[in-house]
Amino acid sequence: MSEFAENIKKEITGLNPIEALTLLSDIFHDKIIFSTSFGWEDQVITHMIFTNNLPIKIFTLETGRLFPETYYVWNRTMEMYGKPIHAYYPKSELLEPMVNAKGPNSFYESVENRKECCGIRKIEPLNRALQGNKCWITGIRAEQSANRQFMDNVEWDEVHQLVKFHPIYSWTLDEVKDYIKKYNVPYNTLHDRGFPSIGCAPCTRAVQPGEDFRAGRWWWEDQSKKECGLHEVK
Repeated sequence: MSEFAENIKKEITGLNPIEALTLLSDIFHDKIIFSTSFGWEDQVITHMIFTNNLPIKIFTLETGRLFPETYYVWNRTMEMYGKPIHAYYPKSELLEPMVNAKGPNSFYESVENRKECCGIRKIEPLNRALQGNKCWITGIRAEQSANRQFMDNVEWDEVHQLVKFHPIYSWTLDEVKDYIKKYNVPYNTLHDRGFPSIGCAPCTRAVQPGEDFRAGRWWWEDQSKKECGLHEVK
């Protein structure tokens, strides 16, 4: 971790998520941004930001392959809070040649094709969204996967050259659900049908009892390849 990130971690130690987000918004001003995919965790953080009128821009990656339920909760969230959620789309000059050459579902054919699709639909738009910012807020929790247990609530993102903060990193899933229920936060109903992690519709399925949190993502691949590159652990 960089010295700068270490100092930020010291600044927020002992603060609850809202206090930490408030302090970081004061430190970074208009250079702080939150990425949402409208899952449980992201909806909790969205509620914290919007109800406390924190000057943190919220954005999402509109891959073009999301579930109808995701679009519903996106629209419902904007209606409820009356605030914008900024969408970043894939670039047509990258997406169209891939689909024209390989078809719309080439990601099933190989890991390389899947990573190409993720790169065009998610990584490149993410890079544009983060450009010029100094702090990236995410909904990552430690218990979501084995890889994420070795992360920290404050990190230095070497690739994007910014501080990364996970405000509910230490929360359990029960705590997340309790918050959703207490504040009547809109959430994706796919969670009630066995989808703990929700991404693009063709690449996400429900998980079975006892399966890993991310077993439903890219289920046709080896377990070791369950990240798309947005939150790789270096």
